[in-house]
Order: sequence, then structure tokens, then C-alpha cells
Amino acid sequence: MMTTILYTLIIALLVYSLLNHLYNRLRDRHRPPLPPGPKPWPLIGNLPHLGPVPHHSTADMARTYGPLMHLRLGQVHVIVAASARVAEQFLKTHDANFSSRPPNAGAKHIAYNYHDLVFAPYGERWRMLRKICTVHLFSTKALDDFRHVRQEEVAILTRALVSVGDAFVQLGQLLSVCITNALARVVLGRRVFGDGSRGQDPKADEFKSMVLELMVLAGIFNIGDFIPALDWLDLQGVVKKMKNLHARFDAFLDYVIEEHKIKGIDGDKRHVDFLSTLISLMDNVDGQAAEKLTETEIKALLLNLFAAGTDTSSSTVEWAIAELIRHPKILAQAQEELDSVVGKDRLVTESDLAQLTFLQAIIKETFRLHPSTPLSLPRMAKESCEINGYFIPKGSTLLVNVWAIARDPEAWAQPLEFRPERFLPGGEKASVDVKGNDFDVIPFGAGRRLCVGMSLGVRMVQLVTATLIHAFDWELPVGQSKEKLNMEQAYGLILQRAFPLEVRPIPRLAPHAYGGP
Repeated sequence: MMTTILYTLIIALLVYSLLNHLYNRLRDRHRPPLPPGPKPWPLIGNLPHLGPVPHHSTADMARTYGPLMHLRLGQVHVIVAASARVAEQFLKTHDANFSSRPPNAGAKHIAYNYHDLVFAPYGERWRMLRKICTVHLFSTKALDDFRHVRQEEVAILTRALVSVGDAFVQLGQLLSVCITNALARVVLGRRVFGDGSRGQDPKADEFKSMVLELMVLAGIFNIGDFIPALDWLDLQGVVKKMKNLHARFDAFLDYVIEEHKIKGIDGDKRHVDFLSTLISLMDNVDGQAAEKLTETEIKALLLNLFAAGTDTSSSTVEWAIAELIRHPKILAQAQEELDSVVGKDRLVTESDLAQLTFLQAIIKETFRLHPSTPLSLPRMAKESCEINGYFIPKGSTLLVNVWAIARDPEAWAQPLEFRPERFLPGGEKASVDVKGNDFDVIPFGAGRRLCVGMSLGVRMVQLVTATLIHAFDWELPVGQSKEKLNMEQAYGLILQRAFPLEVRPIPRLAPHAYGGP
């Protein structure tokens, strides 16, 4: 009796397997083809085609295979969108289907196993985290409440630049300090670099090195993410570095949170900063115990904010100043506008920015040519779908080549030229913004996964760039010419300059405009 049942089960399984195979063959015969792409190698797929600078290599491939491409990276289907119209299909028409992130080592080993905002799966917890950030940190009211912090830190930056005299400085380093301190005062209630009243924070150097290492590791295509069978080998040593970095970040964030809790208990009142708000939300959110915010989520949010909100902005400002040095007529025009609106007796304030039309065009053009994240953070297809007549398999990873889209000759006149006037009234791109509504230039992404800190990023970049243009002229070291200034890119998660911008600032305002020491 048992033998008969066993044989019956085996036959049933064989019949099921055969029917399933025939069904899949028939289905594949009638479904659309995959998007075109280069022929993959055995086992490793198209990983060798990416090269050291993936946004360049995928842009080159798009010229051969078209703006919608299919790559096979190990065992993973990867779809690349390299034009505005294709990106719009994914990030607008099919946005709901591409709102989660694919599994990756960085999210697992650094970002608290997907408990952060950037890599959390699309769902209730992600919406809760985004709502907290939007309401308490990035709303118009919150940004306006802390505009004095940004202006104070920028004023400190200008005084530091005045104090160097005839010396040359690496501008990017000073920008990083300024922008990190501005964010830290809002998030933590204090500066993390060089507080004049208490001296250098003992953990400041460690913090800066951790952020820089994170940017490098996040930009690496980890083989284990694409060939899971090889993950345990950690062939590149990436996972080991990620685990070590996470341990350092975790210890730093534990220190910051415990310090905050102690000050909240012993002080006259809690700090009016974002971390204090997060700590107060640990018991519940909106009165619902089911939505309790955990300490792990707090640390993951802090990690996101400092990783995404510091080097991205400082790098963008450095690119802007480099472009203006290369284009002295554009710099002179910007300074003329600033002198007209602000004068030479004070520094720029955020309330001035709305009147600086040409400055805004310069920032847009910088975001276009030098997007801080040249390849978008990956998304994943929840279900199979069809886009532009091609089949997109369930579980596919989506990469949007933001860098290639903004240099597409079919969408931009003279795409490699720095031409802010294209965004001025009457220009061919006058109506285009950078806030995810126009897919020709999407430095902050678009759709549900649009960068939550976009408004702060735009404000900070505009204020710092405007101040540097207004307050200083810029001189290059002997032997460097404006026309031949090196503009090579160093690839990581953040698109930074391969060679830091070294300049001598020459004050151009009335001395009292820079304030006291």
C-alpha cells in the first residue's frame, strides 16, 4: 500500500514538473523580450563590463544598446535606465512596483540590517520613519526655525577663509566641516568639529574618517550581492570592512545617544534638536504603542543623515566653485547679481536666495553636470512588468544613470558645457527644476523614494555657494590655469573630485561684513 502511494507521488511530481516546464516555455514564447544588452560572461555575467566607473560604462553601453538595457550581474537581472523618458516609466508610471530596495551587504552590515530609512523595505515602518524626518527635520517650518544655524556656520566658514591670508586651502575640507557642523547642530544640538568654546571634539577625526570610508564602501559593487553562493568567501574583503565600520559607527552613536539622554535628565530642559525628538518618540509615535520607535532605528536614522547630508552637499559646492573659476565671465555675472541684491556690507542670508535668479541657475547647472549620486540607489521590481515593449522580471534591480540622463544630447543643447543660462527665463530649460518633477535632471531621485532631505540640501548648497561667490574672488596656485583646471571625477557612492580644489580666497567685501573672530 505504501509503495503504491510513493510511486503515485513520484509520478505526480514528475507530471507536475513537466507541465510546469512546458508552461514556462509557452509563457516565455509569448512574453516580450528582455531589454537589449551586452552578452554576459559565464557565472559572473556583465560584472566585467562595469569597469571602475560604472556610470561612465553604462552610459557608453546605452549608446550601443539604447537607454533601456538589461545586464546580468552574476545571478541578478539588472535594468539600467539611461534617458529621462525611460526613467519616468520606472519612477513615475511604475513607481509603486519599484519602491523597495534589493538585498545588499551595505544595508545588512552597516545600515542596521535594513532598519534605516534609505534601505528599509517599502511599507509601514518606512513610511513612519519618513514621516518623522519630514515633520520634525525637513518641513518648511523646521527648516525656517534653524536657518540661523546654517547662516552662523557659513559665517564661521567665511572668517576661517579670511584668516588664511595669502595661503592656499583645500576648499572641500572646509566645506565638509561647515556643512557637517550645521547639520550636527540641528540633529545633535552641538557641533562635531572645532567648537570654539570647548575645543576640538575628541571623536571628530574618527567621525570624519568613518563617513569617508562609508562613501567608498557604498560605491563598491560587492560580488557577493550578485553571486550569493560566493558571499561567504567575501572575495573583495568588503563585508569584513563593513562589519568593522559598523562596529565603529555603532559605538559612536551609542556614545552620542547616551550623552543626550543624560543631558536630558540632568539639564533644565531637553535640547531642542532632532535627536531629542527621536528619543522622546521611543515610547510611542502619535500615541500608538504599535509604532514604537526603537533605539536601533534611531541610530540607523542618524547614520543616514550624516552619510547622505554632508559630503553630498560639500562636494556639490566644490564642483560649483571649480566651474565658476573655469568660467570667469559667469562668475562675474553672479557677483554682479549678488552685489546688486545683497551689497558689500553684509553676507548673504537665506531670505536673499529667492531674489538670486542667476545663482539658482548656477546651482541647477551644477546639479546637472555633477550629480552627487551619479547612479541612483538601486530599486527592485516587486512584480514582473512590461516597459516600452520589454519584459522586466520580478526581483530585477533597477539602476537609473542620473549622470547620463543629464548629459543626453537628445535632451540638452551642448550637454557637456557649463551653461547656467539654459535655466534662466527664456532659456530652453527655464521650467525645469531639480526636485523630481522633471526627469531630465533628477539629482535627488524621484517618486516615493525621492530624497527626504532634498529641501535642506538645496538650501544649504545655494547658501554656501552664494556666500563663497559673493564674499571672495578665487586664485589658483602657480602653474594651474583656469582653462585647464583638472575636472576628473573620483568614483564612489558620492561623485567627488579626483583632485581636491586648492585655492586662495581673496576677500571682496567690506571688512566688517565678515564679522568678529
